[in-house]
Amino acid sequence: MSTLRQLANKGRARKVKKSQAPALRKNPQKRAVCIRVFTTNPRKPNSARRKVTRVRLSNKKKITVNIPGKGHTLTKYSKILVRGGSVRDTPSVRYRAMRGKLDLKPWTARRRARSKYGVTRQMMIDFSNNIEY
Repeated sequence: MSTLRQLANKGRARKVKKSQAPALRKNPQKRAVCIRVFTTNPRKPNSARRKVTRVRLSNKKKITVNIPGKGHTLTKYSKILVRGGSVRDTPSVRYRAMRGKLDLKPWTARRRARSKYGVTRQMMIDFSNNIEY
């Protein structure tokens, strides 16, 4: 516990807040080029094959990025837009790719939470008109 004299002389030190997505350098999104596209396993107790890609950002940093949604056509040298956002069950993945931007196509089968997967209302209407039973 500090005394009044100590507080008067030095004051309280402010806590420095660490960034959750340091590679983005306080930007909301950054453009990146895929170096390697692969799958990885989540932590216990989950089990699956999480689709991830290793990318080089425009500021030359290399990070691992999650590819959300079902299916993608990313290959080496594909361009994507990266945002912050950790994937809880996948180790060392602190970023997500944005669907519907640059080379990462939207996941057209989405009905709810469409904005996260790059699906516009018009796409949804077109998709529902083309369904064959």
